[in-house]
Amino acid sequence: MGIDKRKPSPRFSLRAILLVGHVLLCFAIISCTGGETSQPVTSGGTPPPAGPTPVVAGTFPLLFVTQVPVSGDFTAITATFGNHHSSMQQAPRGGDLWIRYPDGIRKNLTQTAGFGMEGMQLAQAIAVRDPSVHWDGQKALFSMVIGAPTQQFHVQDFFWQLYEITGFGKNETPVITKVPNQPTDFNNVSPIYGTDGRIIYTSDRPRSGEKHLYPQHDEYESTAVVSGLWSLDPVNGDLFLLNHAPSGNFTPTIDSFGRVVFTQWDHLKRDQQADADKYAGGANGTFTYASEAASAQKVSNLFGSEIFPEPRVDQEVAGTNMNKHDFNHFFPWTILEDGTEGETLNHLGRQELHSYLPSSLNDDPNVIEFFGQLPRFNQNPISHMFQIKEDPLKPGRYYGVDAPEFGTRAGGQVVFLDAPPSQNPDAIAVTYVTHRDTAGFNEDNQPPAPNNSGHYRDPLPLSDGGLVAAHTAETRQDGPTGTANPSRYDYRLKTLKKQVNGFWKADQPLTAGIAKSVSYWDPDRKISYSGNLWELQPVEVKPRGKPAKLTVPLPAPEQQIVQQAGVNLNALRSYLTQNNLALAVMRNVTIRDDGDRQQPFNLHVPGGVQTVGAAGKLYDIAHFQLFQADQVRGLGGINTPRAGRRVLARTLHESSALSGNKPNPTGPPGSVAVASDGSVAAFVPARRALTWQLTDPQGIPVVRERYWVTFQPGEIRVCASCHGVNDKNQAGGPAPTNTPQALLELLQYWKAQNP
Repeated sequence: MGIDKRKPSPRFSLRAILLVGHVLLCFAIISCTGGETSQPVTSGGTPPPAGPTPVVAGTFPLLFVTQVPVSGDFTAITATFGNHHSSMQQAPRGGDLWIRYPDGIRKNLTQTAGFGMEGMQLAQAIAVRDPSVHWDGQKALFSMVIGAPTQQFHVQDFFWQLYEITGFGKNETPVITKVPNQPTDFNNVSPIYGTDGRIIYTSDRPRSGEKHLYPQHDEYESTAVVSGLWSLDPVNGDLFLLNHAPSGNFTPTIDSFGRVVFTQWDHLKRDQQADADKYAGGANGTFTYASEAASAQKVSNLFGSEIFPEPRVDQEVAGTNMNKHDFNHFFPWTILEDGTEGETLNHLGRQELHSYLPSSLNDDPNVIEFFGQLPRFNQNPISHMFQIKEDPLKPGRYYGVDAPEFGTRAGGQVVFLDAPPSQNPDAIAVTYVTHRDTAGFNEDNQPPAPNNSGHYRDPLPLSDGGLVAAHTAETRQDGPTGTANPSRYDYRLKTLKKQVNGFWKADQPLTAGIAKSVSYWDPDRKISYSGNLWELQPVEVKPRGKPAKLTVPLPAPEQQIVQQAGVNLNALRSYLTQNNLALAVMRNVTIRDDGDRQQPFNLHVPGGVQTVGAAGKLYDIAHFQLFQADQVRGLGGINTPRAGRRVLARTLHESSALSGNKPNPTGPPGSVAVASDGSVAAFVPARRALTWQLTDPQGIPVVRERYWVTFQPGEIRVCASCHGVNDKNQAGGPAPTNTPQALLELLQYWKAQNP
C-alpha cells in the first residue's frame, strides 16, 4: 500500500489489451442518484434521455445492482471468468445495490444505508455484486468492495467482502453489516444462504490458505481465478472448501431439491503457456516448482514435466496414436451442501450438450469424433451455461445463458433445460428461449444475423410467470465507442416477450435508466464517466420454502461389502475424516455410457470381465491411476516469478492415501489394481481436485477422465462405472449392480493394517 511515484504502468497484460482493445477516455465530473423515486434524480450535467416509462412487472420486489461500465472485458466484473478482481480497471466504483418494487418505485439501498460516494470515487467508494435473498425474504447477502485510490498512482489492495442487508421494505431504513469471520484478505463473491445457517460462496483463497500459493492461476490463460466453492459458518468462523476447481466455480444457488447448482469451468488440459514457451518462442517464463512448498526448488526444464492428459500440440502427438487434446467449457454442476456427491447436473455432459466432440485416438475406427451424426434426444446444442437460475414455478427447470467466452461480457442466448433429480440425462433437451442468433456476435464490418436481438445475461424467471434479463441491443462484441463511453453495451433490466416465431426477445425496461457521473483514478489515469449505469443480477425478494438438507446413504451393494469385511462403517468414516481422506468406489470400469464413442469402449480386465460395444480392437485395462491437482506451475521466470501458481496434474503422492491403499507393485505410480469384476476402490485425498485414468498392464493410458472431481473427508462415493451409464451401456446393457470385489479387498487390507 502507498504512493507509487514511478513511471505509470498499465495494469493489464498485453494479452488482455489485445483481446479487448483497452481504451478509456476522460471528461468532466458530475455526480448524482439515489433516494426513493420513480425516476433517477440528477444534479448537474445532462443525463441521457429517460426513455420509456418503466413497466409494472412482477409480483415481488427485485434486488439488483448497478455497475459503472467497464472498458475491457478480459477478467472484468462482467467477464465469464476471473470476474472476481477488485481493481479500478476491472470493477470501477460507483455502482449500488437497488430494490425495485412492483409498482416501479425504486430505492438505492446502499446509499440510503450510508455506503458509497458521488462524484470523485475515493476512500468510501463502493462497487457491489451478487445479491441473494434469504429463505424468509427478510434479508439478503451481497458482495461489496469498499475503497478506491485517493490520488494518482496510489497503489492499494482492495477485496470483495460479504455483506448482509436487512430492512429493505418500502418504508424501512436498510441496515448493512459485514458478514463476520470471513477471510478478510481474499476476494469473496457470489454468496448464498445454506439451509443450515452457513454461507456458501466463491473465493480466491488458495485451497490450503497459504499465501505463497496466491493467487491460483487458471488452466487456460494462467489468470487469477477463484479456487472453488467455500462454506462458512459466520457465527464461529468454521470454514472449509466444498469444491476445489482449478479453473473456477461461479454463481452458486440452491435449488428446490436442496442441490447446490453452479457453473464450473472445466479446462483439464496441459499448460498452453508452457507449450508456447517450448515451441513458439513464447516469453511467459513458465517453470515448475518441485512441490507446493514455499521453499520448493524451481526447475526450468519443462520437457517431460506434464504427464496428464494427452498433449495439446502437434509436436508431442506426432508419431503416436493420440490425437491432441484441448478442453474448454462452462457446464452446470451440482454438489451437496457438505461438499459430497459432486457431478455435472444430472450427469449431463459433452455427449448430451455439445455439437462437436473430438476423438482421443487415430488408429481405431470404433473411436470416432462426434459432429451430430449420432442420434440423441437433445437437438439444441449449447457450448456453455452461465448464470443459472431455477424457475420458481417449475422445479427442476434451469435458465441460463450460452455466451461466448470473450467479448460479450458473458451475455448471449437465454436457454433452459428441465433437469429435476429423477430425470435421465438421455431424456433432457435444451430449449432455446431467445433465438440462437443471440448466442454469437457479428464483426464490425458485418450486418447482424436476422434474428439477433442483442445479448442477454442474468436471466430471472419470475413467480408470476414472467421473465426478466439484463439486455443490450448491441449485436457486436463490446468495445469502446470512440466517444465518452467506454463500452458499446448498455445492459438494462428488461422484460422478455414471446414473439410470433416462438422465441423471446427484450421488451420493456424495468427502469427509466439510472444515470450517474463519476471519476476515479485507475490508478495511473483519471477516468470519468457520465451516463446510464449497467443494471445487472436481478433476484426476487420473496419468502421461499427451504429444502431439506440432502444426504446420500451408502448403496446396498457397498453396504453388503462393508458387512462382509466385518468393518464398522462409523469407524471407517472416522478414520477417513481424521486422515483427510475419502473412499472412491467404482463397480465396473469396463462399462461406459453408450453415448461416449470418443474414447475406447471395448474394455477387458485380464482374467476377468469385459464389456464389448462393437466388433474390433479389445483393450486390456489393469490399473486405475490417480492424479492430484498440485499448484506447482510458475510464471515470469525463475528469478522473477509472478505471484501464485497454476495447477498441474501430478501422480497421487499424498502419503495418507498411499499408505492406506492396497499396494499395486506392478502398476504405474499412484495407482490401484482393477479387480477381476472390473471394480476399483481407493483412498483418495479430500478437498483437493483429483482426476484419473485407466491403463493397460504396462501402465499405458487407455481411457482418461476429463474432469476434476473433489471429495470430502469421510465421504464414501460410489460410481457405478467410469463414464456412468445414463440409459444403457456400450453393449446395450444396464448400469452395473455388482458388489465390488475391489472394495472387499481394500477393506480387508485396511482392517489388517488398523486392527
